[in-house]
Amino acid sequence: MVMQKFLDNHYAMKNMTGEIKTRAVDQLIKNLDPSKTMLYESDVKRLKPILQNLFSSMKTGNCTALRGVYDVLVARARENETVVKEILGPGYRHDETVELSINVEKRPFVKTLAEKHELLRKLVHFQIENALLSGMDMEEAKKQQIHHYTLQTRRVVEHDPEELITNAAKAFASALDPHTSYMSPEDYEDFQIQMQLSLEGIGAALSSDNGFAVIEELVAGGSAARSGLLKPKDKIIAVAQEGEKPISVIDMDLQDVTRMIRGRKGTKVTLTILRQAESTYRFNATITRDKVELKEQEAKIEYVTRSAGARQYRFGVIDLPSFYGDEKEEKSCYEDVKKLLMEAKRQRVDGIVLDLSRNGGGLLTEAVRLTGLFIGNGGIVATRDSRGQVTILANGSAASEVQDDERKVILYPAEDSQELYTGPLVVLTSRLSASASEIVAGALKDYRRAVIVGSDHTFGKGSVQVMISLPWNLGGMTITRDLYFLPGGRSTQKTGVEANVMLPNWFVLEDIGETALDYPLPAQAITPFLGTPENLIPPWKPLNRSLLANLAERSQARIAKDVKFTEIMMKNREAASRHGIIRLADLRREMTENSGKKKESIAERRQKARDQFSPFLEESVNVLTDMITLRSPELDLS
Repeated sequence: MVMQKFLDNHYAMKNMTGEIKTRAVDQLIKNLDPSKTMLYESDVKRLKPILQNLFSSMKTGNCTALRGVYDVLVARARENETVVKEILGPGYRHDETVELSINVEKRPFVKTLAEKHELLRKLVHFQIENALLSGMDMEEAKKQQIHHYTLQTRRVVEHDPEELITNAAKAFASALDPHTSYMSPEDYEDFQIQMQLSLEGIGAALSSDNGFAVIEELVAGGSAARSGLLKPKDKIIAVAQEGEKPISVIDMDLQDVTRMIRGRKGTKVTLTILRQAESTYRFNATITRDKVELKEQEAKIEYVTRSAGARQYRFGVIDLPSFYGDEKEEKSCYEDVKKLLMEAKRQRVDGIVLDLSRNGGGLLTEAVRLTGLFIGNGGIVATRDSRGQVTILANGSAASEVQDDERKVILYPAEDSQELYTGPLVVLTSRLSASASEIVAGALKDYRRAVIVGSDHTFGKGSVQVMISLPWNLGGMTITRDLYFLPGGRSTQKTGVEANVMLPNWFVLEDIGETALDYPLPAQAITPFLGTPENLIPPWKPLNRSLLANLAERSQARIAKDVKFTEIMMKNREAASRHGIIRLADLRREMTENSGKKKESIAERRQKARDQFSPFLEESVNVLTDMITLRSPELDLS
């Protein structure tokens, strides 16, 4: 019933196909052995046809094939426990020359017991090194490791065949697309408690990746973002409560990791982070739990000046961390940006930079109305459901709703012409710019209203999810029901919004984005709706292609000579060359080098983060300066 519910409601996947079954099998194996430390290659080959049949027999309620899966997992967990106890026996000697590949996707399943022994030996060395660097003595570290594998065996044994049905349901959901998921009754109840009580935490969205808890997004205004310590794609390898010793969370269920990190406001939690930059290093980040501070989310403006020729120009740089809105708090990013633009006009700015480079999205209505501040009337975004029904959100002459056989148009009140900003505009993006950010950047690009400056493309999440509660206490599901489309007709799904002027990546971001996820839905297109519903002559002149090409060429010339950008690109190349390899000696050296350094304050860490990002913001202002100085007959920027 659960599987059919997914197929009935999903945007694209309507039938149980051979491809979906194959994906579901791969996802189930990945869920059961995320770090590829338990199963052998021969186990996987033997289990795959059994699991293929499972996803067919489940339709009639027959799940007996899971008994065989359970037996294999129990045998392998007990084998791992025995091997680890042997490794950590009387003859154990810690070896700091060990190198471990944590890029599990590229690592095959082991073929022999000898290969498994070697893999577990490296993993145990890595875990022991983490414990030693946290101040634990060797004997205690060894006991902790043995206890870890004993608990792992117990978890597998207690996870009986009936409970494996939950794993199968989760695997089936994730086989449809990356954002569709199944929540067991326990997970669903936990989710509802979070929503109702707004439990305090650190303000970070986590995902599970090959046995690691990975930071996907830092919530603007959350304590993790305010600390300046964490970045997306950091791996959490241990968690320690205040005054207690760290507990390894590698191969731990993500829900359990989340529960360890959550807690009462004002209490502290220490995360042991593994970060892969120009070198792989490990550090502890102590975060004070708190609620998200709306003040930290608010749009802000700074004014900068540039000299070009004989004239000095003044620009406004608007930082918008999220598309926030709260009727109770009477907060609206649309209203805040509107006020900032009016202030900028009074300041007689020559141009505006809208910084969306760290904006992971937010409320769609806020994004639609905010875009209207720059283009006036016109369609901003459309959604299409599985039946082909297209709904266009637009800014028009008055709030209304119009529908015909194929399209429904929802109009938001038009802006007063005096409140529109019609001057030069640059939008700064990155691969962290997602969802509503992509809609704003994409709409402004399609209308040729703004120059998009940033990473090669934005995140690429162009799908819409809904939460559905299941009957009979079966839990709940998050399911992809619609896709977003830009005014030019193209979806942001998978490809994101490409930059007109491309900058180097802020840090190693090749594994950030929709294309890095399993089974993303393909990009699609609909009939363009530029100018819907009123095809008026815009109060601003569209950018022309020759100007955009000139701006990109000038920017590349500056970047090639810039010392800071040269250093960023060099570090990114070094990080890419070492990606996935941990050297224990590097972890020890990093800890030794950092031990004598003065501990940075929160203000110092924030400033350091701003300094690292400053070349990108500086270059966006440089591009804005070029826009104004490169006047052409097709573009009147007065």
